[in-house]
Amino acid sequence: MTDRYLDPHQARQRTPTTYEDLLGDAIERAFAAGVHDLAGLVERLNDSGLASPSGKAWTEAIYREEMAVLGA
Repeated sequence: MTDRYLDPHQARQRTPTTYEDLLGDAIERAFAAGVHDLAGLVERLNDSGLASPSGKAWTEAIYREEMAVLGA
């Protein structure tokens, strides 16, 4: 048995979808560029070309809703 604290995906219940991978990559790029506030993150997501789940531009409310869904 592997020590669960050495597993980088210990909380993962399933493999991420392509959308989840792309969203994570966009968020990581924003953080790497020094963006650390929600407004800046939302702006970077919109600049990335990755559509929100509804197909609309990202807003702070849409981002919060999506994080709640993905974190559930």
